[in-house]
Amino acid sequence: MKTDLLPTRYTLAGVAAILLWGTTIAFSRSLTERLGTLTAAALIYTLAGVVGLAAAEAQARGSLARMVRLRPAFLWGCGGLFVLYMVALYAAVGMAENRAQVLAVGLINYLWPGLSLLFSIPILKQRAKPWLALGLGLSLVGVWLAMTAGTDAAGQLLPALFGGAALPYLLALVAAVAWSLYSNFNRRWGGQEDGSAVPAFLLVSGLVLGVLRLISPESSEWTLSAVFELAYMAIFPAMLAYILWDLAVRKGNLILVASLSYLTPLLSTLVSSLVLRVAPGVGLWAGAVLVAAGAVISKLSLTESN
Repeated sequence: MKTDLLPTRYTLAGVAAILLWGTTIAFSRSLTERLGTLTAAALIYTLAGVVGLAAAEAQARGSLARMVRLRPAFLWGCGGLFVLYMVALYAAVGMAENRAQVLAVGLINYLWPGLSLLFSIPILKQRAKPWLALGLGLSLVGVWLAMTAGTDAAGQLLPALFGGAALPYLLALVAAVAWSLYSNFNRRWGGQEDGSAVPAFLLVSGLVLGVLRLISPESSEWTLSAVFELAYMAIFPAMLAYILWDLAVRKGNLILVASLSYLTPLLSTLVSSLVLRVAPGVGLWAGAVLVAAGAVISKLSLTESN
């Protein structure tokens, strides 16, 4: 009986991670506006990594030693993808020209649920039905609507992109691809491992971002609200959410968890519009709905292999 309940517990951990991630884009932008892109990201993930490592060692002595003994493919492969995701996402959020563009960047990042299902075919040997292409296509149309929501006409988007506005969108896409690959390889390489390396990945991400911060100095404006936002981001969407997701993709129902994440674009858009005080237009909401619908259809097109 106890064994039957384990997948449900681990899958629910993934759902909790999704809910916490729904607040990431909004608070990340708020912090980057006050502290600077690299400063905010470096502090969030360094703090999350240190607290996570200390908590893991306090909970079970020898946890740090077990992390070092994890498979090299898992440590270097998944670790590299994890760090790439962090750097690309925060750079995309920080480089967005305005808060309205942040919402579009967030939606592009949330292509990762559909991409996770797509990459699970070659990596985890999942089987797909033909309408997977339909689901991914709907998600891409949704992203296009979100990207054009801030322009007078869709035809004005391409000149804007070639004028330099494309970088935040491209970085958000890199983040989406990196996280979808991480989720699948985490399952393939780390599914049977005893212990999690997420706190170490968080710390390395923070240190890499800190080095980039030293190369590119930023000005920071510290306020009490910024301190509270920093603490919230480090403990909840950073440390706790990533640890929960790590458990879900390694030991839970990956296909179910990835499909449930279809709610994230809608949740993130809602939270971001409230926190950043940006009223999403019809195009943006339509884009969020299409991204979510695309993820649902993509999920329905896949069946888990035995």
